[in-house]
Amino acid sequence: MIVTGAARGLGRAHALAFAEAGACVVVNDLGVERDGSGGTSAAAQEVVAEIRAGGGVAVANGADVADWDQAEAMIGQAVDEFGRLDTLVLNAGFLRDRMLAGMSEDEWDSVIRVHMKGHFAPARHAIEHWRKRAKSGEDVVARVVNTSSGAGLNGSIGQGNYAAAKAAIAQLTVQQAAEWGRYGVMVNAIAPDARTRMTAGIFYDAEAPEGWDPKAPDNVSPLVLWLGSAWCDVTGRVFEATGGQLNVCDGWQKGPIESVGDRRMSGEEAGELVHRSIAAAPDPAPVYGAS
Repeated sequence: MIVTGAARGLGRAHALAFAEAGACVVVNDLGVERDGSGGTSAAAQEVVAEIRAGGGVAVANGADVADWDQAEAMIGQAVDEFGRLDTLVLNAGFLRDRMLAGMSEDEWDSVIRVHMKGHFAPARHAIEHWRKRAKSGEDVVARVVNTSSGAGLNGSIGQGNYAAAKAAIAQLTVQQAAEWGRYGVMVNAIAPDARTRMTAGIFYDAEAPEGWDPKAPDNVSPLVLWLGSAWCDVTGRVFEATGGQLNVCDGWQKGPIESVGDRRMSGEEAGELVHRSIAAAPDPAPVYGAS
């Protein structure tokens, strides 16, 4: 199996959990900083060493998951090393926060690239592997776990690029599940709430409290472990997870229909129908950080 962005935080916790459960793990990470700058292979190697020290099986991978050819090679490495790929956990990403009115083209493009294409490219090459196995007559049992975010579900002030990418990942999950079930592939996503490099100092204190820490990344990993296993029997869903709790998240739903009957509405009537439909619908969840 593969975990992307697995050198730190949530990805590291997921990789360790899968290894402890007996999975052979490709630990992918570019080793970049929180804003995507720099890069070192040492970060992934450290997690591999930790897994091997515990008796597990793991190899490091330094692919840029948003690079088409490197993503393909990463899938190939898993198949070459372990004979096949069963589970793909997509977690890699970084932040370049700024209010939308001041955001640069590069700040937008880089975050959209690593999150959106960094989810699509590895999964696209993985489904090619699974589809070939299914078409050869094999009973494929494969799982993809995507990583969305509360920012993608509700928005987050100062993180418009990240929120847009994470919202797209939630919808991509639904799309993949609908298209790939015929090949034995189940696809779900998580919207984790945890203290990591990306959230420390923004949403949470940088230092974890002593004792029970409900925001510890490894609290989310049991859900990811189940979603990535053959025991998982749901697909196309997004789950929030934190501490010892989780909840399923529903996507866009149609609100109450208001009509003027069998004719074209006027502009004035359109405004009246808008307000009537809103009045009969639940209030939307507030955007994080909005006053």
